[in-house]
Amino acid sequence: MSDHSITVPIGPQHPALKEPAGFMLQVSGEKITGVSIRLGYNHRGIEKACEDRSYIQDIYLIERICGICSHSHSTAFIQAVEEIAGLQVPPRAQYIRTLVAELERLHSHLLWLGVAGHEIGFDTLLMYTWRDRESVLDLLADLTGNRVNYGINTIGGVRRDIDPAKIENILKIVDAVEERTKYYINLATEETTLIQRLSGVGALSKEDALRLGAVGPTARASGVARDVRRDDPYISYGELDFKVCTSDQCDVYGRTVVRLLELMESFSIIRQVCAKMPDGPVSVKAPRKVPAGEALSRYEAPRGEDVHYVRANGTDRPERVKVRAPTLANLQSVAKMLEDRYLADTPIIIAAIDPCFSCTDRMIVTDERSGSTRGMCWDELRRHGIEWYRARGIDTTRIKLALP
Repeated sequence: MSDHSITVPIGPQHPALKEPAGFMLQVSGEKITGVSIRLGYNHRGIEKACEDRSYIQDIYLIERICGICSHSHSTAFIQAVEEIAGLQVPPRAQYIRTLVAELERLHSHLLWLGVAGHEIGFDTLLMYTWRDRESVLDLLADLTGNRVNYGINTIGGVRRDIDPAKIENILKIVDAVEERTKYYINLATEETTLIQRLSGVGALSKEDALRLGAVGPTARASGVARDVRRDDPYISYGELDFKVCTSDQCDVYGRTVVRLLELMESFSIIRQVCAKMPDGPVSVKAPRKVPAGEALSRYEAPRGEDVHYVRANGTDRPERVKVRAPTLANLQSVAKMLEDRYLADTPIIIAAIDPCFSCTDRMIVTDERSGSTRGMCWDELRRHGIEWYRARGIDTTRIKLALP
């Protein structure tokens, strides 16, 4: 470290980041010489909370891990529960899950494209892509009843069927959004200002992507052809034809191109799902109590591989729920991407993994003297919070609630 270097904090509250995360950057002049990433500002205890609720309640709690990937998390969770329970989900329900999954991918990638434009001062792109995203959200609301947390999944299938009129409307909207996406692809491949601003920024070689465990578009933009939809098919992906989009750019520009190409693949998948939609029921009866067992479920969320582990003990509540969201897998790569880059590149480099720190945060207690670690039970965590605030002059036990 140079004698002239200084420490620049980015977050946990910062205009460039919409979620709480701390990045401590060592900067010499305009160049970043060291990076320290700190999580834990937004711990909500969802994993632990799942153990105190029934499996049905957990579906809706799990959805709230992320407002953009809500279907990703609920599907990953119920796939594990259905495997333990030995349930055979009807084909029509699997196709409906796939349809919602790809619509969610559309809205997520369009959202990211707008955010990326905003981070580099291209706010017109933000306005365009978010306008098109509204059309996709309207479709999701029409299919599920909700724009954010869809609530379409249930153990053993889905809660709602889909009629021919809705399929016709989906295909109509998809055609329109696809034409707009072609314009964005032309923009990304021909607009020299955009290409030069993103090329070479946030470099991550294929070797580093593999070594650091990168997933999703972050890995595929570094030439790593991995996609759970193809490598370990789930729901109805094994019956559909699509390509895994990759790039050898190994930078933010490559991550932009990969997401744009994935949008085109999603349009194709949606059309295939609508054309091949089988007849039949959309759910099977599921037991209230799930037999003892455990399962690991993988799901290719828009940001990358989402992993859910569920252990059942024969009751109506899980004994353990563990979530590994894609942002946690990609964060190790961020420090590498920031190495020897300019400070001004920080917002777009962090944004390039499409981070969701609400998905990522978890907590463990570390004894600084012994180095040992341990978890906390629900009551102990609550008492710790009360004492922590009381030591800072805030006694929450004295707060009177205005109940109706």
